[in-house]
Amino acid sequence: MQSKYRLLVVRLGAMGDILHALPSITALRQAHPTWQIDWVVEPRWQALLAVPGTTERGAQMPVVDHLHFAPTKDWRKGPLSRRTITSVATLRSQLKASTYDAVIDVQGAMRSAVLARMAGCQRVIGEAMPREAAARLLFSEQVITHGAHVIEQDIELAQAIAGDVLQWVPPVLPVDPAAEAWCDTLLASSGTRPVALINPGAGWGAKVWPVERYAEVARGLIVRGYRVLVNAGPHEEMMADTIVKGTLGNAIPLSTTLEQLIAVTRRASLCIAGDTGPLHLACALGRPVIGIFGPTDPSRNGPFGTRFRVLRNPLSKRDHTRRPEPEAGLLTIQPDDVLRATDELLAEEKA
Repeated sequence: MQSKYRLLVVRLGAMGDILHALPSITALRQAHPTWQIDWVVEPRWQALLAVPGTTERGAQMPVVDHLHFAPTKDWRKGPLSRRTITSVATLRSQLKASTYDAVIDVQGAMRSAVLARMAGCQRVIGEAMPREAAARLLFSEQVITHGAHVIEQDIELAQAIAGDVLQWVPPVLPVDPAAEAWCDTLLASSGTRPVALINPGAGWGAKVWPVERYAEVARGLIVRGYRVLVNAGPHEEMMADTIVKGTLGNAIPLSTTLEQLIAVTRRASLCIAGDTGPLHLACALGRPVIGIFGPTDPSRNGPFGTRFRVLRNPLSKRDHTRRPEPEAGLLTIQPDDVLRATDELLAEEKA
């Protein structure tokens, strides 16, 4: 295969899904350092792949060479608007002008498969059993995957591009100097205390462990000598405030940019969350994690590639229905269970 092989990756979002795909593309980058590897992504997830404004590969854009932006959420708001039609046409022209040798769709949805086809490349690679079955009709090559975890499946998919035998490697995320400086200032008063990062939110209600229980865990972590930070994603500020109040103000609420969240997660000695993007970010950065799972299956999309404990009731069933109330099995998990898992991870680190 020629040294200047040009590959396009299509994985639009969300945070956890991009982070699950990143080890496979990092492995490809290490196996083929001279390849041109570009990525189509939703603009709001850019910081997972490159510091905004970066144009050359390096610490601020370690894996890909170029990003194409597909604001599909904006497109859906006005699919027939002039703005949307112009935006789609511009992206299509950019993709076709890049003359890719192969396109890999690691999302497996109709919208990602359509974008993959927009590149005009004859070789479009996707899973034989994608997330949306109709998407496979747009793949010129369908790869049968066997791995249990989605990260393993993405590695199998990436292997098909050049016939490589790829192993899991830690994904490499950008380093944003401004965000790193912000984080240094934030943690300057922590001294030698380890930092515990709690993320109480999740994509939908069935995955959300009660916030009062997170507050009890936060109190236990503070007793154990941790400085507790509570990450509040969009519309999660009230959850963070409840936890902070439950610690009498000793926990610190955070409302960060994605770049800042990456920086503070890098410094965390422990991360606690449900099945949500910040948990997968902690795994990608090699931080010890405790995952609190309910309706989603941790064997498929749980912690991977780091030291972790997963708490899940054996009776919980895999169900991606976006129900508003916490799943029944999730509610059987108690704060003492989480603190016990914390002590186990700490003992393991000291051993």
